[in-house]
Order: sequence, then C-alpha cells, then structure tokens
Amino acid sequence: MAAAQGRLSDGAGGMDDSKEGERDAMEAAPLPFRAAVDALGAARLRPQIEIDPTKPPKRLAPFAYALEATVVDDDEDLADGRLVLLHDPAGHDAWQGSFRLVTLVRAELEPEMAADPLLPEVCWSWLTGALQARGLSYGEPSGTVTRAGSHYFGGLADRPPNSQIEIRASWTPREGLGGVPDTASHLASWCDLLAQIAGLPPAAPGDASVVSLPQRRGPQSR
Repeated sequence: MAAAQGRLSDGAGGMDDSKEGERDAMEAAPLPFRAAVDALGAARLRPQIEIDPTKPPKRLAPFAYALEATVVDDDEDLADGRLVLLHDPAGHDAWQGSFRLVTLVRAELEPEMAADPLLPEVCWSWLTGALQARGLSYGEPSGTVTRAGSHYFGGLADRPPNSQIEIRASWTPREGLGGVPDTASHLASWCDLLAQIAGLPPAAPGDASVVSLPQRRGPQSR
C-alpha cells in the first residue's frame, strides 16, 4: 500500500482564520486524544483512497475528529465514507471505554446485486473481518446495513434504476499504552472495508480470500 501522499494531514496546511478555533481546540484537548488523532497520519493507505479531514460532529462526545474518504479508480468514484473518532475522558458506559469510532460507508450496486438476500450479512462481516484481519482488539460493535433502490418515472424515466448499499457502524477500539488506541490500524482496516465495498481487488496475498462485489457503479452524487 502507498502512503496517503498528503491526502491525510493534520489540517494545518492552508488553514484560514475560520479554522483557527479548531486548531486551538485540538491543542487544548487531552493528550490521549491528540495522540490518537496524530496517529491517524501514520496510516498507509491504498492509492485509490482519497482521504481528508472534515468537520466533526459536536454533540456526540466532548472531543471528536472526522475524516471523509472516496475510493477513486480510473476517475470513477466507486464508494465513499466518513470515519469519526470520539473521545470522552470520563468514559462512556455504552462504549465500555473512552474512545469510540463511528462510520458511514456507502456504494452503488447493480440492482441484481442489491437483491441478494444475504448481502446485509455479508457486508457486516466485511466490517468485522477487516478489523480481525489486522489483529485489532475492539468491543461493543453495533450498526446497520441498509440497501435502497430508486426507479425513475416521467421526465426522469430515461435514468437507469439505482441501488445503494450503506453501512453505519460503531465500535470501541481497545486502548493501549498511555490510554491511546491504535487509530492508525483502525483507519487502515476501515479503508480495507471501503476498498472491499468498492469492489477493488485484494491489496495483498493475505487478502486472497476476500470476496468483492462485482459490477460496481460509482455514487452519482455525494
């Protein structure tokens, strides 16, 4: 895998005045959270995955950091997603820890693929399998897999039917030395999921057992 090549950064480059408050807030954040965010920059990602910081939610936890990503191959958008790192220094009963990762991943499918009754279970297994393949320790996983289809009529009747799969999930990364989880590896496993739902071939011999979705269409809008 290639490094992110500047697509994943600390957000400092080109920062305007509107972002200075975010920078100040990060500097005032607890050390474990800052270390967890800094570690995200160490992740080595596939070159087809373009990833950048984005505005995090403000009400889910005292501290949050978010990334958005798009899988692009031959100038075609194959899948996209968002990953949010949450931190509550006091801990959270539902999380069973002080950190939580929350994600949304989506891709468009051919209608016949979306009709597969086993597709939701398979997609959920891709998430847990991506974490397990990197030997990551995590707990309290939860989420949904949703498939939706659109058919067009009237003035839109010339558009082909559209089907989309969407994974919404969260899990608790186990904390390591200094109370900091291995966020770089969790990000890498999340990108493995993105690549898989996008239908990219396995990136390494160890991933040879991965079953990818064929006939992928890129999202028409994001």
